Amino acid sequence: MPAEQASERKDDHVRLAAAQQRETPQPGGWDDIAFVHHALAGVDADTVDLHVEVAGSRWSMPFYVNAMTGGSASTGDINRDLAIAARETGVAIASGSLSIALDNPELLSTFRVIRDENPDGFVMANVGIERSPVDAQRAVDALGADALQVHINAVQETVMPEGSRSFSSWPASLEAILAAVDVPVIVKEVGFGLSAATLARLADMGVRYADVSGAGGTDFMRIENSRRAGGDYAYLAGWGQSAAECLLEAPADAPTLLASGGVRTPLDVARALALGARAVGASGSFLSVVLDGGAEALITRIREWSDHLTALHSLVGATDPGALRRTDLIVRGRAAEFARARGIDLESLAHRAGGKDAR
Repeated sequence: MPAEQASERKDDHVRLAAAQQRETPQPGGWDDIAFVHHALAGVDADTVDLHVEVAGSRWSMPFYVNAMTGGSASTGDINRDLAIAARETGVAIASGSLSIALDNPELLSTFRVIRDENPDGFVMANVGIERSPVDAQRAVDALGADALQVHINAVQETVMPEGSRSFSSWPASLEAILAAVDVPVIVKEVGFGLSAATLARLADMGVRYADVSGAGGTDFMRIENSRRAGGDYAYLAGWGQSAAECLLEAPADAPTLLASGGVRTPLDVARALALGARAVGASGSFLSVVLDGGAEALITRIREWSDHLTALHSLVGATDPGALRRTDLIVRGRAAEFARARGIDLESLAHRAGGKDAR
């Protein structure tokens, strides 16, 4: 695809994603997850430590700026603001897919700005699963990346006017990337979820980290369908599993899990952590902040999330993110229906704390 046409497509993605953020929020599954309130279970906020270990590094917060954009002048400006906010807050950050820059090197600066503005931060590069091992390493090298996200996007490709329909080679392509790159690889969906069977298959392939990236956030089916003259794939609305559903059914031997998809608030972060995620990615909710107020607004928002997440840990009696996995959870609504259909024991989730409030 010519660089100009590819850049227009990236601008379309941002415009359509921003439009989705202005709509009434769609159910993303997180509201189906509730903490049981134990009124005497709290701990002092100054004893809470939000640090987590991800991909061989220690992150100061259990959430991160997830993959968004790049590939045009305007999206390069967005990446600059995202990177400045990451630098000033210490939060980890992922780039958008570098495929466009691998094919059109003149666009690389719109991604490279993430590292230029954030020289010491944890940066994740991003490529599609169909890219060659050489391209995957080129993406890592281009950003001096600490990890590589490899995204799986069969639904998006199906609806994309210029998308691929050849998916059978993807597992072998992923295995080749895993063998070739010299940084940790994080396999992620783009908003339709990773099922238990998929997570088990990834583990068998040697994948150590996976972002379940469920439905409920930026909807790339809708984005690509909006780019079709007839919008003829609208009937696929609602395809996929939410991140909460994916975490509920994740097998015990799954890769270390990250979660994203419709993350709107620090409470959603806490819910994901309590369901077993090591860290939680946000894209659309941070994008809207940057578009409205630039880097300074996002810096303020990230610091607010960190403060609020500390307070939520204190409220439920968790001194660190791992302790949230021992809190009592009630699963309701669509997530509960999904869990029952998949044979998941929800009663045990509601009794994980062991009566700690009765001390």
